[in-house]
Amino acid sequence: MINRVEKLSLLSEMIAFAKYDKEINDIEYGFLLGVAKQLGISRSDFDYLIEHPVTYVHLKSHSERIVQFHRLVLLMNIDQDSQDNSGGIIKLYNFGLRMGLSHESITKVLYLMESFPNKIVPPDVLIDIFKTQYN
Repeated sequence: MINRVEKLSLLSEMIAFAKYDKEINDIEYGFLLGVAKQLGISRSDFDYLIEHPVTYVHLKSHSERIVQFHRLVLLMNIDQDSQDNSGGIIKLYNFGLRMGLSHESITKVLYLMESFPNKIVPPDVLIDIFKTQYN
């Protein structure tokens, strides 16, 4: 179970990821708001985070880091309007490394992402990739 500080950090990280090249669009905002609700973060706290990011807190749980990486993959691919996503892929790769995930697993996820509809890697596939590398 993650605490409130970790939840705010996760959400702040996702907001920063969404804002890396532009403002957050409506689709991304809706997705992020859904994640906030899932984490038990109020809309007012969420809106505050958009303008006032919190410091990154490293998650202790490997499984929570995998879940967060999956959220970032979904966030990157939710906006179908972006033609060139190479900057997003690099940013996602770096976020994964910062979370302490193996570069082999991250690379495999990013490679396999291309073969799935809308580039959305199913959770079970993603978990299997990280399980293989973790063992």
